[in-house]
Amino acid sequence: MTLNKILVFIFLTIFSSCNGQEKKNTQKGSNTAKPSPKVVRNFKAGAMAPDFDTTLVSQYIRSIFQDSKGNLWFGTLGEGVVKYDEITLTYFSNPDGFINNTVYAINEDKKGNLWFGTDQGVYKYDGKTFRNYNQKDGLSHIDISRKSILVDKSGSIWVGTHGGVFRYNPAADRNSGQSFSLFKELPPINVAGIMEDKSGNIWFASSENGVFRYDGKTITNIAEKEGLGENYAGGIAEDKDGNMWFTMKNGICKYDGKTLTEYTPKDGLGGTEFWGIIIEQSGIIWITARGSTTRFDPSIPLPNAFTVFTSADGFTCCVQSMYQDRSGNMWWGAGQGLYRFNGHRFYQVKQNGPW
Repeated sequence: MTLNKILVFIFLTIFSSCNGQEKKNTQKGSNTAKPSPKVVRNFKAGAMAPDFDTTLVSQYIRSIFQDSKGNLWFGTLGEGVVKYDEITLTYFSNPDGFINNTVYAINEDKKGNLWFGTDQGVYKYDGKTFRNYNQKDGLSHIDISRKSILVDKSGSIWVGTHGGVFRYNPAADRNSGQSFSLFKELPPINVAGIMEDKSGNIWFASSENGVFRYDGKTITNIAEKEGLGENYAGGIAEDKDGNMWFTMKNGICKYDGKTLTEYTPKDGLGGTEFWGIIIEQSGIIWITARGSTTRFDPSIPLPNAFTVFTSADGFTCCVQSMYQDRSGNMWWGAGQGLYRFNGHRFYQVKQNGPW
């Protein structure tokens, strides 16, 4: 073999080796699937339907929340609350002091305590033990509504029930007094959601009396006479421009502080009996209803702004909760478990993933 042929052979060998290494790294980097978590379930779950799928995170996901440490929490119907930390999927229930197995609302206070709203009052979890608050603690109504635990910017804790709104008093709690008191500025409304807007106003959505706004001093009621159809507000959200959005029985409406603008199935919304609404960081609005979930892009003219997803797109039952985590991932809790969205259709997340 001549010197030139030897040099060409060495060059081709090195080039081939480098190409092979590059492909290997690219394939490894594209694999973003998380490993299946270890399941820790140290309790006997409540009675489920005979066809209950035990591979699901849970049959019914009522609430979803991400804490300050990055853990995801799923409030269920019948299986307590579930914590996912990417390594372990932990179910908390009776042996942990969490007597009630149905969780409708989840939030975290300034000290890192987690608060869970159930139909048997509120639970506070300090990372070790659960403490239940009920009638003896001032909660004359113990049926906590969905999305109705708010920790506002000042750290105050608000709890919405089917019979009014209550506030937590930590000083009274420390002194063995009544920890919760009724917020008397509001009527005894059936609360469907609580949130704080960018300006610090607290909003209360009700199922019978429209929407209430509290600016720290006065209460303003937005009801049917101002255009909120049938006084029903099931969901509440704020967009990047400060507009408030509410779900109504027949659709959704946008409130810019002066005018209410309605959107109904005639405009392209899917389904009937509209329940939930969430606005992504990108500005995309998701609306849940009986029979469908709608993706709404306000930057696109009607009717093309609406994309309707039905069971043919992956969902098999009604959506009961929606949440966007800090990484931008969207999560849905439905009557058939936990779901994610891949940009085109929904896929089910079971205990072993794909997470």
